[in-house]
Amino acid sequence: MGEQARQALRPSGRRSGRRRTVPAAAAVAVGIMTMGALAPPAASAAAGPDTLRKGLNALVHTDGVPAALASVEDRDGRTRTYTAGVGDLATGAKVPRDGQVRIGSNTKTFTAVVVLQLVGEGRIGLDATVGTYLPGLVRGDGIDGRRITVRQLLQHTSGLPDYSKYLSDDIRYYDPRELLDVALRHKADFAPGTQWAYSNTNYLVAGLLVQKVTGHPLAEEIDRRVVRRVGLRHTYFPAPGEVTIRERHPRGYYQDSAGAPLVDATEWDPSWAWAAGQMVSTNSDLNRFFGALLAGRLLPKAQLDQMRTTVPAGHPFPAGARYGLGLVSTPLSCGGVYWGHGGSMTGYETRGGVTEDGRAADVAVTTQPGQAAQEHMAGVVDTALCR
Repeated sequence: MGEQARQALRPSGRRSGRRRTVPAAAAVAVGIMTMGALAPPAASAAAGPDTLRKGLNALVHTDGVPAALASVEDRDGRTRTYTAGVGDLATGAKVPRDGQVRIGSNTKTFTAVVVLQLVGEGRIGLDATVGTYLPGLVRGDGIDGRRITVRQLLQHTSGLPDYSKYLSDDIRYYDPRELLDVALRHKADFAPGTQWAYSNTNYLVAGLLVQKVTGHPLAEEIDRRVVRRVGLRHTYFPAPGEVTIRERHPRGYYQDSAGAPLVDATEWDPSWAWAAGQMVSTNSDLNRFFGALLAGRLLPKAQLDQMRTTVPAGHPFPAGARYGLGLVSTPLSCGGVYWGHGGSMTGYETRGGVTEDGRAADVAVTTQPGQAAQEHMAGVVDTALCR
């Protein structure tokens, strides 16, 4: 990794009142996307492959993303994949069809599924406190794990401050307990259960909870309980120190500001995101995962119903979105909603989900685009699911 790329993964020098050292790798706090009200183009019942290709081409030629990839599955399980742009700006290589990308906060849904499986097995109580399982670990200014429930972690109503806002500029491996220590140096955002605010610390604690209850690494539990169970052949949780992407993939890029050079940011240590955003997958695997989840193949009905019980969500989600337990419902222009999450990591951004009747769509781009491009990504997903 060259020095320009290293700078791309370090915090910006901006300050706004309090100290704000948000690493560029956390530019969107591992979250779905910072965007305004969802305003996709009007969907058409006649929308088809050409319309979707035009949407991806517009992301490349109008919005300036290096590459865009999509996978769409209809009610009968037929899948189409699409690509646009260039997979490697240095060599001009084509975009690999259904290539692997860093999926950011889609990881939260995988973590939530494991926690809810343990709830179904009677090993975790959804309304038990964190202190029941991790006694004395979650303590700080206005923070008390004896007052925070597992449900509040998964639904972002715990009030725990987001550790990713305060990370240093070191490009290295982070241990989860080290990340928790960063969060606990800061005051609680609010009393548990009184508000909603997106915080990666919630899923950091959820991952530690899984490890304590099972006695196994989180990555092993996700692989055994989710990835292998539903046959996600191109999805994995990177091992400690693993900085490359294992299979065919487009290169990911970072841009400091509009008009600035695109810097290759494909290979770096994603451990700072851990249970909140470390995983790698493909568009079609994400469709398969969310489809299996909504079809009841990963959770008993009682736990899936709890996962789909939502509250209004604010930033970084679009207007009308609602957050369940690691699962988000987003309105469709043709009526109804789709269920998914979305994710952002330096070099990549993903958006998509599945409908109640089995349609699925996922779109990825190879940089973290601006708001207009984010809305256009949402529009491609909406068009795919409403056609």
